[in-house]
Amino acid sequence: MKKIFFILSLFLLWYTQAIGQGKWELKKDEDGIAVYTRKPAKGNLKELRVVCELEATKTQLINTLQNIGDYNSWVYSNKKSEIIKTVNPMNIIYYSQSRLPWPIKDRDLIVQLTIAPGQDALNIQAKSLPDYLPKEKDYVRVPYSLAVWKVTQTPANKLKVDYTFSVDPGGSIPSWLVNATITVGPYNSFYKLREILRAQKSPVIN
Repeated sequence: MKKIFFILSLFLLWYTQAIGQGKWELKKDEDGIAVYTRKPAKGNLKELRVVCELEATKTQLINTLQNIGDYNSWVYSNKKSEIIKTVNPMNIIYYSQSRLPWPIKDRDLIVQLTIAPGQDALNIQAKSLPDYLPKEKDYVRVPYSLAVWKVTQTPANKLKVDYTFSVDPGGSIPSWLVNATITVGPYNSFYKLREILRAQKSPVIN
């Protein structure tokens, strides 16, 4: 009886959260990159989803994500990124600084990147660890962020990416401002990531 009650309680919790969330709404669809937002179950900041295809292999994508120091070349507003600890090549903890427009104070965050290659899908998670390092006085520490990638192979030998992201940027940024600009960064990041991966493709030898 206790086990049944526990399972029922979990279901009710999931159902309550699910009905509190809004439906994904398409906000931008350009150059094969679709960006959606939805109302979260809690809070005022919208959650984000990106769906696109990348002309790359899983290995190329993994190598690019593991190259933390090169995030400036494609991650929107990224100011600095450096590895703090490599647990193993598929589990990396890194520090990142983000440049925001004046008068908003720049943010920093510590992220644990985990990559789980599978036969059917490549699952990637980037989760913030806000208390892993002492706070920097010139930055507002991001208290929460979570990015989840589900990457599958298409029949056309491309990678289909389904990416979701939620964040609490901390500090006093108005939620309306974050929501008004939330699609800009992810769209530009995936556009540049796609260009980087295209450039890595080996030339065809006749």
